Amino acid sequence: MMKKYITVLLILISFTAGAQVNVHTDMRTPTWNLIGLKYDKQVKPLVWQAVFPPALKAIHNKIIELPGYIIPTKVGNSFSEFMFSIVSIASCPYCGTGDIPSMIEVKTLKPITWTDEPITLKGKFIINDSGDSRSTFFLLDAIKR
Repeated sequence: MMKKYITVLLILISFTAGAQVNVHTDMRTPTWNLIGLKYDKQVKPLVWQAVFPPALKAIHNKIIELPGYIIPTKVGNSFSEFMFSIVSIASCPYCGTGDIPSMIEVKTLKPITWTDEPITLKGKFIINDSGDSRSTFFLLDAIKR
């Protein structure tokens, strides 16, 4: 009877191993690491506030380059506004374990055709510390490199 359970367990494990998702290319750079320094602190019950360490504030309003993946926010195949992440859409940046990875809202000068391959963008990095419901980070007037 025990052999039967072990056999079934091994079969289930083999199916699980075959269903693994491809790991995305690691896009982490020193600039992405700076963006990842942002954290939230509780200022009173049920109220949180974003904290931007000095190293992160130092790149506010500066032109930066970032590699990453386009995460569309609208239907289409060409975008001038989208989210940008170190994690591909195939890895679902909103799903899985751990925290949601750092993402930036991008506004480009010219539309960029969607691709599931990583791209590099260059633009003006803005920290939104207003406390409103928009994105925390923006890359404005971005161009594809």
